[in-house]
Amino acid sequence: MKKVLVIEDDQEIVNLLEIHLRDLECEVMKAYDGKIGLDIALGENPDLIILDISLPTMDGIEICGKVRAQKNTPIIMLTAKSEEIDRILGLELGADDYITKPFSVREFIARVKAIFRRTKMIRESMNHQTESFIQFNDLSIDIEKRKVLVGDERVELSPKEFELLTLMASHPGKSYTRSDLLKLIWGYDFDGYEHTVNSHINRLRAKIEPDMTNPKYIITTWGVGYKFNEELD
Repeated sequence: MKKVLVIEDDQEIVNLLEIHLRDLECEVMKAYDGKIGLDIALGENPDLIILDISLPTMDGIEICGKVRAQKNTPIIMLTAKSEEIDRILGLELGADDYITKPFSVREFIARVKAIFRRTKMIRESMNHQTESFIQFNDLSIDIEKRKVLVGDERVELSPKEFELLTLMASHPGKSYTRSDLLKLIWGYDFDGYEHTVNSHINRLRAKIEPDMTNPKYIITTWGVGYKFNEELD
C-alpha cells in the first residue's frame, strides 16, 4: 500500500483528497501545519507528498527545499496561483508536478497515478540497469549513489535533472522527443507541457556543459528532441 502525506491547512480539501486517495488504496497521513508536515515527511518516508504552498509556520516552498535536500520523495505542489510554478521551477526545488486550485478530482487522480507509474518505471529501470557507473570524458554518473561529477567537482542536480541525464547517458545516440521524455520522466503525456522538458534540459546543460552555446553531452536533434552524444569517449 502506498503511503501519501497530505500537507494542507484547508480541512475540506484534505478530506476530499483523502477520500480519493483511499479509493486508490493509499494510506493517507495528514498535516495541517508546515513544520509538522515537514517532520512527518522526513520521518515517515511517504511514497508521495501532496504539498500546499501557503501553510502556517512554514510555507510549502521551504518544505519542498528541505525535503529535497534529504530525500527523493515525489512531491505534487498545490498552488492557488498558476504563476507560482515559475517561481518553484526557477528555484529548482525539484517538485515533481503541480496542480493549480481549483482543480478537478479527475485531474488530481491522473497526476497521482502518473507519479506512481513514473516511480515504478524508474525502480524497474534501476533493477535492470547493468551499469551502476557511467563515464564520458570529464562527466561521471554514479547511478546507485545518485552522484554526478564534472571533473573533480560534484554537480547538484534536481531529481528530474538526474533522471534525464541518466536516461540519455544510458542510451547514447538515441533521440528522445519531448513527449517521450515527458512520459518516461514525468509519467504523463499531456500536450502543452513540452516547455517543462526544455527548461529542465536547459538547467541540466548549465550545470554539466563546459560551453552552453556548444553543448557536447546533451545534443539537440533538430526536429526531434534531444540525445546524449554517442561520439564521446
